[in-house]
Amino acid sequence: MREIIAILRGVKSGEVERIAEVLVKAGIDKIEVPLNSPDPLKSIGILAKGFGHHAHVGAGTVLSVQQVHDVHNAGGTVVVSPNCNVDVIKASRLNGQLSYPGVFSATECFAAIDAGASGLKLFPASVLGVDGLKALKAVVPADVPFYGVSGIGSADFSLWRSAGITGFGIGSSLYKPGMSSDQVALHAQDIVSAYDAAFD
Repeated sequence: MREIIAILRGVKSGEVERIAEVLVKAGIDKIEVPLNSPDPLKSIGILAKGFGHHAHVGAGTVLSVQQVHDVHNAGGTVVVSPNCNVDVIKASRLNGQLSYPGVFSATECFAAIDAGASGLKLFPASVLGVDGLKALKAVVPADVPFYGVSGIGSADFSLWRSAGITGFGIGSSLYKPGMSSDQVALHAQDIVSAYDAAFD
């Protein structure tokens, strides 16, 4: 299983289905629509209906318990946040959703783990760097997955893999508003190839 989360920030509901099709075809089965995108709950509903049986779909930039429930009601099974809000984590888990809170320090890591996080979103990963990840990995239980988000490109996958990363959240290098599905398909293929080479 490829641990790649596609971050479709700014995606529109009229294009999200076609973009998801090319992502899934490329081998990416985790798709996040940030809540600061246009009409995000509608997009999540479209994804849940069309791809929920073979992909994990949900929301990013989830900041409140109410938003957790909104995502759940739209059919989203994934909740990704830029911060570590234990109430958001607990509400997600009670709904049966996967929870990936943003963390940067050991304090946030353990608060997230104690609240039941499914995995930890290292954010912004490029600022903490691979040495920061190694330091966190030395104290965080080995079975807790880390996902690097922000500032990591496909050329960096091997370096982060050697530091113990589990996977990545990929945003603008995969999708930007205005991109065609054909462009997204090419980017997805490149990212999947790089991931497979790094994690082989």
